[in-house]
Amino acid sequence: MAIQQDIGKLGEELAKAFLEKKGYQILALNWRFSKAEIDIIAQDGDDLVFVEVKTRSSEHFGPPAAFVSPKKEELMAQAASIYMEENYYEGEIRFDIIGILLKDKDHPIIRHYVDAFFPGWG
Repeated sequence: MAIQQDIGKLGEELAKAFLEKKGYQILALNWRFSKAEIDIIAQDGDDLVFVEVKTRSSEHFGPPAAFVSPKKEELMAQAASIYMEENYYEGEIRFDIIGILLKDKDHPIIRHYVDAFFPGWG
């Protein structure tokens, strides 16, 4: 279990650096509400972006982004709603997924799925 946590933590650090390089302003990391956690909350221009990061060491069971379940999407939406309420945010939002493949830790493959899902649609 500790190895999976280390891989997840490394993935989140890589995702944060990736987004910062693209000009995103990071607002929060590992933001929690009840049973939900949002890995990264960022500002991309006028959009508030809620990001789920999935990191894997292989694609044996599928690409990392495929592991975002409908239940996870629902929990993220609930947490996002509370975050927006607490911060008096009423603008545009979106939900992104960043999938990171660590076959070779020196050369991770990072895939950014912009506007990957909209909770409640499926």
